[in-house]
Amino acid sequence: MGPPRVGVGVGVGGGSGIGVAMVFLIVSASSFLIRLPLVARARLPNPTSSSYTSRSRSRALLLLPASSPLRAFCPASRRPSPATCSAAYASSSMATDDNPLLADFDFPPFDRVEPTHVRPAVRTLLARLEGELTDLEKGVQPTWGKLVEPLERIVDSLEVVWGTVDHLKAVKDSSDLRAAVEDVQPDKVKFQLRLGQSKPIYQAFNAIRNSSDWETLSEARKRIVEAQIKEAVLSGVALEDEQREKFNQIEQELEKLTQKFSENVLDATKKFEKLITDKNEIDGLPATALGLAAQTAASKGHENASAENGPWIITLDAPSYIAVMQHARNRALREEVYRAYLTRASSGDLDNTNIISQILKLRLEKAKLLGYKNYAEVSMAQKMATVDRVEELLEKLRAASWDHAVKDMEDLKAFAKESASPEANDLAHWDLSFWSERLRESKYDINEEDLRPYFALPKVMDGLFSLANRLFGVSVEPADGLAPVWNSDVKFYCVKDSSNSPVAYFYFDPYSRPSEKRGGAWMNVVFSRSRVLARNGSPVRLPVAHMVCNQTPPVGDKPSLMTFREVETVFHEFGHALQHMLTKQDEGFVSGIRGVEWDAVELPSQFMENWCYHKNTLLSIAKHYETGELLPEEIYAKLVAAKNFRAGTFSLRQIRFASVDMELHTTYDPNGSLSIYDVDRRVAERTQVLAPLPEDKFLCSFSHIFAGGYAAGYYSYKWAEVLSADAFSAFEDVGLDNEKAIEETGRRFRETVLALGGGKSPLEVFVSFRGREPSPEALLRHNGLLPVAAL
Repeated sequence: MGPPRVGVGVGVGGGSGIGVAMVFLIVSASSFLIRLPLVARARLPNPTSSSYTSRSRSRALLLLPASSPLRAFCPASRRPSPATCSAAYASSSMATDDNPLLADFDFPPFDRVEPTHVRPAVRTLLARLEGELTDLEKGVQPTWGKLVEPLERIVDSLEVVWGTVDHLKAVKDSSDLRAAVEDVQPDKVKFQLRLGQSKPIYQAFNAIRNSSDWETLSEARKRIVEAQIKEAVLSGVALEDEQREKFNQIEQELEKLTQKFSENVLDATKKFEKLITDKNEIDGLPATALGLAAQTAASKGHENASAENGPWIITLDAPSYIAVMQHARNRALREEVYRAYLTRASSGDLDNTNIISQILKLRLEKAKLLGYKNYAEVSMAQKMATVDRVEELLEKLRAASWDHAVKDMEDLKAFAKESASPEANDLAHWDLSFWSERLRESKYDINEEDLRPYFALPKVMDGLFSLANRLFGVSVEPADGLAPVWNSDVKFYCVKDSSNSPVAYFYFDPYSRPSEKRGGAWMNVVFSRSRVLARNGSPVRLPVAHMVCNQTPPVGDKPSLMTFREVETVFHEFGHALQHMLTKQDEGFVSGIRGVEWDAVELPSQFMENWCYHKNTLLSIAKHYETGELLPEEIYAKLVAAKNFRAGTFSLRQIRFASVDMELHTTYDPNGSLSIYDVDRRVAERTQVLAPLPEDKFLCSFSHIFAGGYAAGYYSYKWAEVLSADAFSAFEDVGLDNEKAIEETGRRFRETVLALGGGKSPLEVFVSFRGREPSPEALLRHNGLLPVAAL
């Protein structure tokens, strides 16, 4: 199953998955101001290129948002010729600034940004924003137009530029880019603190909160004001002198440490390569995995590598790692790869152990400076849950899962014995995935590798977009060529409503690239929907997202053939993207996923996963890529029957991650005698049937909580899973075969969960959709677990 999946990248700036913390992105002032236009111009493909036809040029221009300055060159009403559009565009492109990050773009110039652009762009931008912030503070008034709107412009300006840089670091990493980011990051954090600790802005928000006009504000605006006040307090606005200085030092150091943690994980993952020349050593690996291993070898200089004859290179990247663990009959190979994966970034120059210790110490110190007992309380200040309720939820789910997990292990041992396996009496961690796959194949007559030909990426995406149209009334159209991309494999799409008008755009980067792209899967914000940031007479700026996965790339002349797990991952990330893109909030601070409490933001993503098991949906995407044959219905029935295979084990796995996260951020004393590994082993005693290895160092690659936004928040997956399962049960209640009722329920889901964003509390949003508060019954039923007392 690989590492825990990264969810959405949320927040005012880019970062690692939900691919990032919800914080202001901020930066330092220079002693001078250079005012340059920030928002940028999309670069269409070269109009003189033979591959860029008149037809595609016209189509791309028509897909531009109404706010685009390029539309001025080709007004739809005049219907100019493609040649006229091309000439007009070519003329406009000559005005692009030398630094693409400071140009005026409709979509970020991902194809042109180089590491050398980062330092001057960020420093120039920060100097400008420092001046704008100073002007705002001097003339601040407790009104929407004089406070919130200029603040949104400042925050968004940095979000766009820093988000572009941070995204490229995640998908196109290099030593030069790392060095550039490292240089300007302290300036960014300094400005972040300057903005977050601005007393004039804080006092102005408090004045709005206490004014006689408070009750006349919309619920969305009230939520913005209250969130800004809370964020200011958590940013240290109330601290003075030495305490504030210490707080700011902590924030700078935490930014540096979390960045280094992430880099170490990526480098440790890249570092492991096992060259294999004897095919007997990789007996059992399916053709797809052999092809990928040979393709990797070819990319490393073994020019004649082939799937049949090798050589092959095994890596710790998810498609390679998972294939070995599930299918390699060579137990020694499984052990070697498992141990390497489990101990990533835990030794030598890439050892994250001390970094984790420093992070935990600094988080605890930060919490105490803010007046909290521990960091978990800081985290919960902006979430739905409380520490007590999280611990209660995790324990009840653990109790519901434990006996099932014990039975899972007993079944596995019995099956290994029946198969006359020499390791049957001593199953180790590197045996579990292998024998689980064999048991699943035996029990349900399903071989996941045999299913790959039915899940070609293009067909899966067609089916996913068809589902979105059926449920939410939107269409998704390819818009390649409209926006610059960072890799030729990246696709760009336009989302349109029922009137055929664009409502959003998104990038999709599907394939694993272990040499430059971090692992996991995530969605992140490029632009948020915003009334304030609308351009050229348009009522709003449309939202733009990017959706990133790490699935098996095409091998040879075959398309990307996906595992069912990879299909679920694409549905999951698209759920995040839908919430961002289909928002109807025009206030930028609460549009889409912005302003949504962290423990509710996984609701749409996990909700979408349920449709992978819906018969009509699955059969619409499952067609053999060569023959066009539909997935046989009996195989669909087996997939559904196998849905809850080892559900207890997988549930405990997530509970282990969430529990160790909570304990490290509540009761653990990072200055005490116990190590982080002592805590993990103690948690594992009640969340893992097979005790972890003594050398288990998975914490050293637990990027969610040490480099992402999930610190004291990993429980959010389970918390939101309760919400998502209950939301899907609304569709079950009306009948999954009742198309009219499904469509009506889908529109209601869109108008509530997807449309309201952070403008209403998650509980109110859920009640608006479901008509009642959430219940865990649907989750336990979906997972095949025995009922427990109401949570």
